[in-house]
Amino acid sequence: MKQDQDLEARVSRKLMWRIIPFVMLLYFISFLDRVNVGFAAITMNKELGLSPTAFGLGGGLFFVGYFLFEVPSNLILHRVGARIWIARVMVTWGLISAASAFATGPNSFYVLRFLLGVAEAGFFPGIILYLSLWFPTRQRAVAAAWFMAAAPISVALGSPLSGAIMQLPPMFGLSDWQMLYIIEAAPAVILGFVVLKYMTDKPEQAHWLADDERTWLVARLKSEADAKKGGHGHTASAWSALKDLRVLALALIYFGTSAGLYTLGLWAPLMIREFGFTPFQTGLLSGVPSVVAVVAMVWWARHSDRSGERTWHVVIPCVVACIGFVLAGNAMTALFVVLSLVVVNVGISSAKAPLWAMPSTFLSGAGAAAGIAMINSLGNLGGFVGPFAIGWLKNRTGGYAAGLYVVAATLAVSAVVTLLLARNTRRAAVVEQGA
Repeated sequence: MKQDQDLEARVSRKLMWRIIPFVMLLYFISFLDRVNVGFAAITMNKELGLSPTAFGLGGGLFFVGYFLFEVPSNLILHRVGARIWIARVMVTWGLISAASAFATGPNSFYVLRFLLGVAEAGFFPGIILYLSLWFPTRQRAVAAAWFMAAAPISVALGSPLSGAIMQLPPMFGLSDWQMLYIIEAAPAVILGFVVLKYMTDKPEQAHWLADDERTWLVARLKSEADAKKGGHGHTASAWSALKDLRVLALALIYFGTSAGLYTLGLWAPLMIREFGFTPFQTGLLSGVPSVVAVVAMVWWARHSDRSGERTWHVVIPCVVACIGFVLAGNAMTALFVVLSLVVVNVGISSAKAPLWAMPSTFLSGAGAAAGIAMINSLGNLGGFVGPFAIGWLKNRTGGYAAGLYVVAATLAVSAVVTLLLARNTRRAAVVEQGA
């Protein structure tokens, strides 16, 4: 027994150190290239003639391209392997992100944001699927939390970096916002080639594990997969997963968290900038909430894994984020805005890992590839609705409050749907046992 525990601990450490830092780095760059448009907007909007509505629309069009190509992309990844497909994703998104520097007006801005979404489709759900192929159930939420911690870390470190780049003098005939896109896109292209060398597709190929470690991990994952197949409502086919009401419910839950996350990414710098801060100061203040969020989300994920509870570990953070957006809508000072954004960040970040631990309890194989992609693609439409609602309502009302209340409402819906999903799952399980 002690020997098995030691072996499990050894494998767990190797998985965490080999896989998690690398996928975190990839997501760090990915998220930076998604949301640096919020800093580019400080001068880009005026140069390109973008109104708040046009900027919100362009920012959100990323998620339309993402939505349309997410499921096909993840099914291709399931067929060809994560190593090749993630490398392709990174190189193409890096090139298109760099091309954003050459937008000339609203229409080209819209097209490039849409194409960036197409290029990046499949990255996030592909990594979530990848983690489910490597980490046993008891470690899955923590692994996902560390991976997703790269998003707030990207904001915490990337915001001051983006702010600093925006203060560079013009070089090579390029404006500050153009330099921002090009400089921050380069790592994605470089890392795309690193992926081909470093990433391992599946445990059976992990030569960096000792023979007994590899054998134990493969057997453990197979045992969990076999147990899942005999469980309630298991779904293994892609078509069945796309029709599964649980998948649609999880997508609706994720919709609210995405609306909140990308509202922060695209609009928080502009909200803080209104108090008269320089771009660099704006970057520092934008990064503060994310530092707190990283600590909260990892602690919350560990608590969820240890307790084995997922529902309330999603509901409570969604309610917290909802309250944070309401507070931000009533903020009259820079300090109150930043404190409100801390509350929002903690809530949104903490909800994500327990939420993404749910699909793997009833999905496997092609069903997992399709289902996880569907949850992410539909849910990420919140990343369109949230930023666009902020811009449209700001045009009509002159302030951010109305849009922030709309985003808060989407998070309230996420909390309610999570509770309904849990109740229906319990009821279905009781009915099956009675039969």
